[in-house]
Amino acid sequence: MSRVLLIEDDRAVREGVTLTLRRRGHDVEAAPTGEAGLAALETFRPDLVLLDLMLPDKSGFEVCRRIRATQQIPIIMLTARGDDIDVVLGLEAGADDYIVKPARGEVLEARIRAVLRRAAPVDGAGCEPAPAAAEAHGDLLIDRAGLLVSRNGQDLPLAPSEMKLLLYLSATPGRVFSRQQLLEHVWEHSYHGDARLVDACVMRLRTKVEESTRSPKYIQTVRGFGYRFGPL
Repeated sequence: MSRVLLIEDDRAVREGVTLTLRRRGHDVEAAPTGEAGLAALETFRPDLVLLDLMLPDKSGFEVCRRIRATQQIPIIMLTARGDDIDVVLGLEAGADDYIVKPARGEVLEARIRAVLRRAAPVDGAGCEPAPAAAEAHGDLLIDRAGLLVSRNGQDLPLAPSEMKLLLYLSATPGRVFSRQQLLEHVWEHSYHGDARLVDACVMRLRTKVEESTRSPKYIQTVRGFGYRFGPL
């Protein structure tokens, strides 16, 4: 199973989540502070990070940004119920998904499995198999098999959700997808209809693939409907 780094200051939550995941076969390293979590990131080398947003030494937002500065490892936020602003800020900082505490074991397991699948899509995120050669879209080069994206010859560091969203949209240029469709196919859950996941990921992806986020050429908004991939 996967190696999970849990960064959580609440001892009861830390012990409960650790026990739950270990019972499901995961290898878990738990850290009570942001600094301890960042140190464990280098020694434990996890497949995924579960990150609480409210930490005693530094905010989870800062920890998330520091991880994203050097690694594209999957990150799932742990947040208290009703902290909508914190959720948005955490997603903007680079998190792939979020879980509201307290979470049942099956919810934790489902979200972990989904985000890990996102980190290693096989066939263009569920679309028709792509040819082996990299695809050129304007100044973007997308290598589906190698999970590599470059713009003007410069490799782009994409987080798992950003990569899968780009692969999914670019598989059918010009086709419009609703936020609900993207939640189902990219995040693999839609029961809460949370468009924030989609919108935050689109925003982050645009900062990496677009020359201008105000006039996006590739990840285009279709008002009242959703998003599509260009150029058309």
